[in-house]
Amino acid sequence: MAALFDLDGTLINSEPRSMATWAMLMEAHGVSHDAALLREFMGRPGREVLAEKLEMFGDEAEVEELWREVWSYGSHPDLPEVETVPGAAELVRAVHGSGSPTALVTSATRWWAEEMLTKLEVRELFPLVISAEDVSVGKPDPSGYLMAAERLAVDPSRCVVFEDSIAGITAAKAAGMACVGLTTTHEPHELAGADLVVADLTEIDWPLRLV
Repeated sequence: MAALFDLDGTLINSEPRSMATWAMLMEAHGVSHDAALLREFMGRPGREVLAEKLEMFGDEAEVEELWREVWSYGSHPDLPEVETVPGAAELVRAVHGSGSPTALVTSATRWWAEEMLTKLEVRELFPLVISAEDVSVGKPDPSGYLMAAERLAVDPSRCVVFEDSIAGITAAKAAGMACVGLTTTHEPHELAGADLVVADLTEIDWPLRLV
């Protein structure tokens, strides 16, 4: 059995920080927003969501300019700190120690993924990282998870995905994989598509047996 991990909201609690930067972008452009709109960016490549919502920013808006701008807010001193999801590093080490294939499949950019895995002190435990740059379409499309299974030479039915977002769970199930949903960013009822819903990764033992 292979373990495929999402990053933001699954291994690290970075979504409050991410939502704050998107809010800053919208405020800078006079775009009315609420929590529901900000949550639409969760679990998906930011550029793709921006492209879908570009008209909100005016006729002259361009995706790449907005993308660079939102990242420029990343150094703002008032942003929430990125924290580790409880049990994350321990579970990754348990999976690696068991000899099970492991991969990270994230909608984030590669540099962010590398930096966060290093911060967690588990970078060397991930022989495969699939990031936003590696796929032409992001979650909820299953491409990233199917690519991970292919590169690990594991049948999708033998993969367990760990996700926090609706888009990520949709992608995992579309890939034919089992999925554990974490309630770090959504209410339990919103993650009904997952095979198992947990509060954090301290609730998971490996090998995992899903009934």
